[in-house]
Amino acid sequence: MSKPVIVQSDNTLLLEVNNPDFEHARDEISRFAELEKSPEHIHTYRITPLSLWNAASMGLSLEEVLSSLKQHSRYELPELVINTIREQFQRYGILKLIKQDDRLILTSKKPLILSEIMAHKTVKPFLGDRITEVSVIVKPELRGHIKQSLIKLGFPVEDLAGYADGDSCDIRLREIARRGQQFTVREYQQSAINAFYRGGGLEGGSGVIVLPCGSGKTIVGIGIMALLKTETLILVTNTVAIRQWKEELLDKTWLTEETIGEYSGEKKEIRSITIATYHILTYRREKRGEFVHFNLFMMKNWGLIIYDEVHLLPAPVFRFTSEIQSKRRLGLTATLVREDGLETDVFSLIGPKKFDMPWKTLEKSSWIAEALCTEIRLELPESLRAHYAIASDRDKFRIASENFRKIDIIEEILKLHAGSSILIIGQYISQLKEVANRFQLPLITGSTPVHEREALYGKFNKGEINTIVVSKVANFSIDLPDANVAIQISGTFGSRQEEAQRLGRILRPKHGENRAYFYTIISSNTVEEKFAHNRQLFLTEQGYAYLIRNEETFKELCK
Repeated sequence: MSKPVIVQSDNTLLLEVNNPDFEHARDEISRFAELEKSPEHIHTYRITPLSLWNAASMGLSLEEVLSSLKQHSRYELPELVINTIREQFQRYGILKLIKQDDRLILTSKKPLILSEIMAHKTVKPFLGDRITEVSVIVKPELRGHIKQSLIKLGFPVEDLAGYADGDSCDIRLREIARRGQQFTVREYQQSAINAFYRGGGLEGGSGVIVLPCGSGKTIVGIGIMALLKTETLILVTNTVAIRQWKEELLDKTWLTEETIGEYSGEKKEIRSITIATYHILTYRREKRGEFVHFNLFMMKNWGLIIYDEVHLLPAPVFRFTSEIQSKRRLGLTATLVREDGLETDVFSLIGPKKFDMPWKTLEKSSWIAEALCTEIRLELPESLRAHYAIASDRDKFRIASENFRKIDIIEEILKLHAGSSILIIGQYISQLKEVANRFQLPLITGSTPVHEREALYGKFNKGEINTIVVSKVANFSIDLPDANVAIQISGTFGSRQEEAQRLGRILRPKHGENRAYFYTIISSNTVEEKFAHNRQLFLTEQGYAYLIRNEETFKELCK
């Protein structure tokens, strides 16, 4: 039998989809390579320095990576690729930050490399005196800055300098949740907690946990809080997420209402456990003014900072995080993909990837719902073709996204899944209003007041309403456990993380048939089709396949 992977000397891996060993090979190589494109027959992965450093940080060895490639490669591995992998793997750990007699020290296994980086103009401002040929003093307040600078030079720093403990807070998990159900941390959640904590040693305390939406990332955060028992600042995407974190903390731990504070546009409570939005932290009265709420980072002696949806971390919060490297830092996300390419900043300032569970692995264990993904392609009507032909690229995308014929397909899907819990998700408010009016459905956008959003989500969860039209505010941190159908009618260009987040809205395990349906409606032979391919990359890497239907074949299926 022919093996499924072709390893090329430019560090790309070609993976044959129709090979019997495809799934096993995909799961192996996705641990240390990034998916670049995924047409029908051949998927292309790329081995990058960051993908290898993340693999090393999770405990994968150089021998395991090379062995995996040799096992699945159709041809002999190019010597150039072997040397690249060996060199990048060896770079992780060459430089370490340690504490020595209350001083912050940068050490190196190789004196020549230390001399090289000390001479570099971007690194010099962060360094003090050289102590020995393998160590130099680092200014303590610049711990984050030097890690950022060095990773840009191709040298990831292993930070073993430890963390301040922060003020204590008695956080204990319940065995019976406050709502009455038995509560236990799932095995994979415990593995994620242990991977971050590392027995309380210097290797633990900062890093990113990657788990699918609906698999309980919040429980992982709470489990880590219970181990550390320290005052904690939790940063989230919106006020609804604040309330959901608070509900989970009250339900799963013995913390009281008085212990948990909300820091948002509506309230400014600072307590032992404080949950704040990124939005409030990045607020400033004038465009170039100060961030008036950044003092929240210093108002208490936090022992842990949790960055929920860390892949969305705003640049100003990145910058301030570089100043607080003595705090333990936990990033939670379903995907580390950032469309701005700042994954290296997540690595250096929050920490390396500590745990990553493939989505399909959890699906097979029924911890998340089985998801069937379908892309439905419609022709752009003649009335829009002329306008589309002369439009700018951005306008072309909007014209294709707002194709009015999508409403007919929405109607077919609503009939097909009558009685299901359905989310209709889109990018453009005018389009969403049109859909909501046509089908007499409630609409939630960024301008919907928080209390109104919570009321509608509550009715949806109780089954009082079964279909909601939502803008991109529903991409993140909303808990709608019974939602089992999502209809995506427009999105943010080729955003892979948005695609993952939207599928994640319907992945919580379901009673009975543990299955969810994810529909994407696009205009064929337009730029929207091209962007749809890019959006699907991350989910393809996770093992999801998109069934492609045109308008006629889909309507036939609906009969």
